[in-house]
Amino acid sequence: VQLQASGGGLVQAGDSLRLSCTASGRTFSNYGMGWFRQAPGKEREVVGVISWSGGITNYEDSVKGRFTISRDNAGNTVYLQMNSLKPEDTAVYYCAATSRRLSVLRNDYAYWGQGTLVTVSS
Repeated sequence: VQLQASGGGLVQAGDSLRLSCTASGRTFSNYGMGWFRQAPGKEREVVGVISWSGGITNYEDSVKGRFTISRDNAGNTVYLQMNSLKPEDTAVYYCAATSRRLSVLRNDYAYWGQGTLVTVSS
């Protein structure tokens, strides 16, 4: 499956952004989806994940209550709505697909998008 992420940009602290990731090549609803991020000098970390049907989600603690992951299986797209952004959210954000129903483990994801940069200024 091929993934194309978009929606990043430069925003101020407290602003919102919505990231999108469109999939092609395989049946989208067969894949659990996740958003990860990687800040300069840091390892890539999970942000939020969503199950095949979208019925189950899980988030990294620092984004709970601020970020929402969702998916549109008819449109082959997964979203990450990011509210109340903080400077520490600055990173390259990646979408990824796993054949598992749901996973927070980076190594479970075989397919990755190219990344989109989110920069939050204070």
